[in-house]
Amino acid sequence: MTKTTGLSLAALLLAAPLLGAHGAAAAPGLRIGLQEDPDFLDPARARSYVSRIVFASLCDKLIDTTPDLKFVPQLALSWTWSADNKTLTLKLRPGVTFQDGEPFDAEAVKFNLDRYRTMPESLRKSEIASIDHVDVVDPLTVNLVLKQPDAALVAQLTDRSGMMMAPKATATGNPTANPVCSGPFTFTERVAQDRIVLDRFANYWNAGAYHFDRVTFMPIPDTTVRLANLQSGGLDMIERMAATDVKTAQADPKLQVLSIPGLGFMTLEFNVTGDNAKTPLGQDKRVRQAFDLAIDRDALNGAVYEGRFTPGYQPFAPASPYHLEQPVPGRDVDKAKALLKAAGVTAPLTVKMTVANSTDAQQLGQVIQAMVAEAGFDLQLQTTEFATLLSQNGAGNFQTTMVAWSGRVDPDGNIHQFVTCKGGLNDMKYCNPEVDALLNGARGVTDPAERKAKYAAAMKIVEDDKPITYLDFEPRIFGATKALHGFVPHPDGMIRLQNVTLDK
Repeated sequence: MTKTTGLSLAALLLAAPLLGAHGAAAAPGLRIGLQEDPDFLDPARARSYVSRIVFASLCDKLIDTTPDLKFVPQLALSWTWSADNKTLTLKLRPGVTFQDGEPFDAEAVKFNLDRYRTMPESLRKSEIASIDHVDVVDPLTVNLVLKQPDAALVAQLTDRSGMMMAPKATATGNPTANPVCSGPFTFTERVAQDRIVLDRFANYWNAGAYHFDRVTFMPIPDTTVRLANLQSGGLDMIERMAATDVKTAQADPKLQVLSIPGLGFMTLEFNVTGDNAKTPLGQDKRVRQAFDLAIDRDALNGAVYEGRFTPGYQPFAPASPYHLEQPVPGRDVDKAKALLKAAGVTAPLTVKMTVANSTDAQQLGQVIQAMVAEAGFDLQLQTTEFATLLSQNGAGNFQTTMVAWSGRVDPDGNIHQFVTCKGGLNDMKYCNPEVDALLNGARGVTDPAERKAKYAAAMKIVEDDKPITYLDFEPRIFGATKALHGFVPHPDGMIRLQNVTLDK
């Protein structure tokens, strides 16, 4: 059994000055504490939540969203559907250049969407699989011609599938090591596990709305250290403040806490195909059902999050019109034991679960470890850095793994790529043709009630097969110095720096 513990007081006292020194060495600007180090800074390959936070300052998208989840223009000024809903026409913003001076135009949109659709390593394929081809109409007009109607496509363009990179620099350079985009800040430096530095892009189309010469992102997995650096002035802002730190931050006269209900949720994924799935957990859904039944979601919320999260059993947030009105099942240890017995499992059954090295993830893993032990599982926690965890998951190197998803405006973005047979984020390698038919069908209809019925039917199958289980919905909690002004939290958790200022 792997046992994780918090940092000692001495370690905390040492860590905070070191991290504060990073900020002191940087040029004047904004310093933001991240919970993890991002994986790839290439929208085609990235899958981590924190990479999206960095992209919000680095790479503009075709379309953005508001705090109330409405679509608004960014690089595309407008979008219209053809009568048969099979062609989406985008009118582009004029006068935009990429950070290397290359002009942004319809050819650039075609380059990026074709790259996301066809590059072998692209994780965006399943998100925009409905696109048959992209036609350049004129320099500022592009048509996305679809194989079939796709009600989720506009929402996909508000995220990484809609992020625009400079075509020449991307095609001939190394976009992972030196990304060139069209956002308000340019890539300057990355030191793994230490910092990502972005500098102001003077020729940005909306440069007047941005007030920092430099933005430095610093990964700090330990929530206590992250808060200590905010309190000491080593950071100006932190994302995903731990629920257990909220009261401390609110009591500090130098700090402010900003929050909003989020779209994100926490999951446990079970490997059901491959070498690491050759266990009772991977081969028998009754064992996975028993594991789920041993978990008390209300108790998790109280023990780890001080009641600030929302227990959940689905990927559709309560704020979404596609949220399914179904009760969160209670814990049933006796039924879990009976399922294990019916599956021919002799307790204790050893199960290995990979967990990120953040404080919250480790605490959550430890509470789940204690809960499932009562049903007959010997849960062994394997803690690793988050980007490494994602890499291992993508390679199938796990039995079960704890993964958070930051949530999307459209329901398709919260389920399709995880549980369809060729889904870009289907690390479990789960495949059920009935689920594929329902979720592909949901993309093809525009009536909300009909779409919701298809999601409900798909979820009924997924809940029974149990390749994935859902634990809770996460609020977006940010901490900042009171010298920071103008920041507006969004349900997607992204840090948009438009009109944000910092007192000197």
